[in-house]
Amino acid sequence: MLVLDNFIQGQWSPAGSNPSPLLDAVHGRPVAAVDASNVDLGAACRYGREIGGAHLRKMTFQERGVMLKTLALHLMANKEKFYAWSAHTGATRSDSWIDIEGGIGTMFAYASLRKQLPDLPYLVDGDPALLSKGGSFIGHHIGVPKRGVAIHINAYNFPIWGMLEKVSVNLLAGVPAIVKPATLTSYVAHAMVKEIAASGILPEGALQLVCGGARDLLDHVGFQDVVTFTGSAETGSMLKAHPKIQSENVPFNLEADSLNSMVLGPDAAPGTAEFDLFIKELRREFTIKCGQRCTAVRRAMVPEAHLEAVRDALKSQLERVQMGDPANESVRMGALAGLAQRAEVESAVAKLMTETETMFALDRPELIGANAEDGAFYGPRLLTHSSPLQAKLVHEVEPFGPVSSLLPYRNLSDAIELVHKGKGSLCCSIVTSDKAVAREFVVEAATHHGRILVLDADCAKESTGHGSPMPQLVHGGPGRAGGGEEMGGLRGLGHYLQRTAIQGHPDTITAITSRHQPGAARPESIVHPFRLHFEELSVGMTYSTHRHTVTEADIVNFANVSGDHFYAHVDETSLEGTIFEQRVAHGYWVLSKAAGMFVSPHKGPVLLNYGLESCRFTKPVYPGMTIGVKLTVEERIQQEWKGEDDILKGIVKFKVDVTDETGETVAIATILTMVKNKVQPESQGPDVSTL
Repeated sequence: MLVLDNFIQGQWSPAGSNPSPLLDAVHGRPVAAVDASNVDLGAACRYGREIGGAHLRKMTFQERGVMLKTLALHLMANKEKFYAWSAHTGATRSDSWIDIEGGIGTMFAYASLRKQLPDLPYLVDGDPALLSKGGSFIGHHIGVPKRGVAIHINAYNFPIWGMLEKVSVNLLAGVPAIVKPATLTSYVAHAMVKEIAASGILPEGALQLVCGGARDLLDHVGFQDVVTFTGSAETGSMLKAHPKIQSENVPFNLEADSLNSMVLGPDAAPGTAEFDLFIKELRREFTIKCGQRCTAVRRAMVPEAHLEAVRDALKSQLERVQMGDPANESVRMGALAGLAQRAEVESAVAKLMTETETMFALDRPELIGANAEDGAFYGPRLLTHSSPLQAKLVHEVEPFGPVSSLLPYRNLSDAIELVHKGKGSLCCSIVTSDKAVAREFVVEAATHHGRILVLDADCAKESTGHGSPMPQLVHGGPGRAGGGEEMGGLRGLGHYLQRTAIQGHPDTITAITSRHQPGAARPESIVHPFRLHFEELSVGMTYSTHRHTVTEADIVNFANVSGDHFYAHVDETSLEGTIFEQRVAHGYWVLSKAAGMFVSPHKGPVLLNYGLESCRFTKPVYPGMTIGVKLTVEERIQQEWKGEDDILKGIVKFKVDVTDETGETVAIATILTMVKNKVQPESQGPDVSTL
């Protein structure tokens, strides 16, 4: 039996002298043992802040993103180690896939966000604010990594996904983590952290692991730390009320189990594709992880006329589900995580049965390769209530297992009122092909949910399903669900960054943000910037082009080439009642002409121009006006080198400012260019771009 050590202060520390055994959920045999009573949690917090934080804050978003990508690739290559441990939790291979490869996939997703972030250790947030009439005083926002640790207290149902979906965000933001997995399945998280530590990919102090009781961990938090908790609402509320959390105003993100719902739309009658989708999705919610998901459906609302049809169809599917040892390939539903969890489910069901009745139950399921005495098995159970709007417990008590209540409703308003009675949920779903029903439900139900899935036959093939949070979208919910948010793409970084407003002269704000600000100096470059390598370009560097006087022939020719014969460009007799004084040049001609003026045609360090980030036409351009371009380096982002077949390069954003003879801007755009570095990795040949 493995006694889990703890990864503390950069090394593996042996467990205490009185380890408690952790049992296999299927066969009841000891798998591992834990005892963290000898861990100095205060020292771990200090080490994370002083060592891990210092290393991560020196890295840019680009470097952190590459670090996450490298780590995700390494973990994926070693995934079978984690599957072997996950099987002890009662999870089938498909259950474990959600946990293991879903978690690693989240890390990949956060690694890819580096493409939207600056080549800086901190975030430049949003657009500048112009604070003065003369333009010498502006404001902006930046987000700097907090100088604390992220303390993650995780749930037992997803020991890997629950860890990686959190640490991916804090590591990209530049904040170290201390992970405290739920003791029951901590051996799975332990196996992954073993692999992470052995890889040497993360800097020292970026990640620590505590297997066992959290003891006085929260006694050591401060206002620069962030605490997250996933688990029961009761435990989460207790932790959130900790005196140190309160006195230090420590950010606390709570993601609690909630009474999530699935609604069969009034249009989805038996025989429709949507009815079949509802049955299939509800069946999956019973069987995946044996119903042990914080997003699992606990209440299913159906039109009262279809109540028996839903029961019969669901019963038919659940009776065919093979339960038992997940090591057997024919098994589709495993066990609960432990016998204590089964007792909790039985207790919750007993409470519910005081006001509900059973529609269907597999009390003694036939098990493959296992037995009910040693393993924590619990068969699917479907309850109901004839008057759910008057019910109480069905909207309050959650059995954390394969149990759901089927609740009839008369109309869509009743269905919406029923989902509201959960007092805040992580997610809900409505299965409907009626767009008006979908719109009304989503708008009215959104106040009580963190996420809503609208499922129909058109999206079903690619839908990730009711219970799957995606890294690009927020995961959390109001009220009973905890009021927190996790993931959410770039939004997630905000939990670990201090947003600060900065004010000053445009030149100063440019220096701080490494982004050219309105009103900042634009020193003229004698050399065309397209002749300069990535390292030789500096933010604010500006090149002024020659000028061109617009003619009617320019407009006519562009209309013929482009096929754009909009009346304002080609028919002067139609301009009465418009804002135009005479035939006006196409906006895209202005942009195209600007490109012809600012592009250096000869081969050089610029590898390609691959698009516009923004573009506006601010003033009509008429024949006889004279236009020119000021091309300014707005921002530079170094890219990683991907190997011998790659060229080291960076992304340069140029501001294209097209002005007329009065100096007034007529068009403004930001173009994206890919520019070669002058200094290439040793495996590259000599730079011949300027030869």
